[in-house]
Amino acid sequence: MVKKLVLSIAALSLVFPAMAFAEDPTPATLSLGINTVWILVAAVLVILMQGGFILLEAGSTRMKNAGHVAGKTIFTVGLCSLVFWAVGYGLIFGGDNVDHAINNFIGSGNFFFNPSVVGDSTSEAYPSSVFFLFQLAFAAISLTIAWGGFAERAKLSAYLVFTILFTALIYPVVAHWIWGGGWLAKDGAQDYAGSTVVHLTGALAAFAATVLLKPRIGKFNKDGSANEILGHNQVFSSLAVLLLWVGWFGFNAGSALTVGEGFFGYVAFNTQLGAAAGAVAALLISWLVNGKADISTMLNGALAGLVAITASCAFVDPWAAVVIGLVAGVLVFYSAKFFEKIKVDDPIYAMSVHGAAGVWGTLANGIFATKALAEQVGVGEGGLIDTGSWHQLWVQFESVVVCGAYALGASFLLLGIMKLVMGFRVTEEQEIIGLDLSEHGTYGYPEQMKKAQQSL
Repeated sequence: MVKKLVLSIAALSLVFPAMAFAEDPTPATLSLGINTVWILVAAVLVILMQGGFILLEAGSTRMKNAGHVAGKTIFTVGLCSLVFWAVGYGLIFGGDNVDHAINNFIGSGNFFFNPSVVGDSTSEAYPSSVFFLFQLAFAAISLTIAWGGFAERAKLSAYLVFTILFTALIYPVVAHWIWGGGWLAKDGAQDYAGSTVVHLTGALAAFAATVLLKPRIGKFNKDGSANEILGHNQVFSSLAVLLLWVGWFGFNAGSALTVGEGFFGYVAFNTQLGAAAGAVAALLISWLVNGKADISTMLNGALAGLVAITASCAFVDPWAAVVIGLVAGVLVFYSAKFFEKIKVDDPIYAMSVHGAAGVWGTLANGIFATKALAEQVGVGEGGLIDTGSWHQLWVQFESVVVCGAYALGASFLLLGIMKLVMGFRVTEEQEIIGLDLSEHGTYGYPEQMKKAQQSL
């Protein structure tokens, strides 16, 4: 046995010579390597959340559009990656002089980003290459949230054009203000992993799209009453939420960026509590009000809890994480009813899950953040309950209003121009036959559609 072990080690040394001759790593090098692994794992988890969004949107819409949902998601993530590499990342994090007036509002460097091959353990906690991938994953999630407002009625060309515009002109501005050293960052705005930057920005783009596109055929009657257009697969939707829930640990805990003293574990802990409370609260409120425990509402509640805790997961005590999730679960139920009442057709509830819950989660920091955790993170100060001061709540309110106004205004402007110049809704005939066939010439479920045609 010992002989086999010695031979195995010798063989590995021949294949990987570095194993035989590498020097012991320094503490700084080891720390750099561990941080690199963690950020890359977190980035992969966030990118895999796209699979959750594919299943969520496909499951929440009709079978005739399922292939389109899956295909356009992969395409837009690819296009987003290229635009983010060319300009988006530089507009968020470019510019070394944080005191420069221009840099208060937008970044101005690192375009066509070219990172160093390896990290520098003497000056970096992690390589810029993995930080880029992590930030790219966030931009792609915000973009995918926006697609909720396009669902089942937008041309593929609209996805192409708006991907470029959103990734270059909308998301980077908000991200720079809060995360890139912009003016809201200097005010102390707390948004640890993006309740405002990622979720509210995407949700308001979705809102602009669904208003300009108008409701799907058959959604509302002439008297204003709404018809329920059921998604084709609730199992897909449930699996989607589970995938997103797991991916969220990369989203929130990954935002710690360093392994350090294990603070990312505390962030993950609060994330789980917020999500759990959101799911429970949403199911119970739907059961209480409707007399039936609605599964779709419960799924939205879990996501709303995750969205809400995203801003505050590093700033609040565990009991507050539970309260934030409970409020988000109730809020998403009534928010969905509100948007339907004002005749906004939101097939995957982007405005309620990511918009309303995103606003609540950001404001919640101003109420529940503790001074000790704010000092730990190094952003802002404690909230109203812990300090008795209204200052942080005002900063949070300011960030929601300003970022929301920009995201909504820019989205309406750009989508309005697109509507005038190119049009971005499919024809009535194309919508009826489905986007799988009209936009791609095939079916997401070819065997099922073949059976349906044979039965006619």
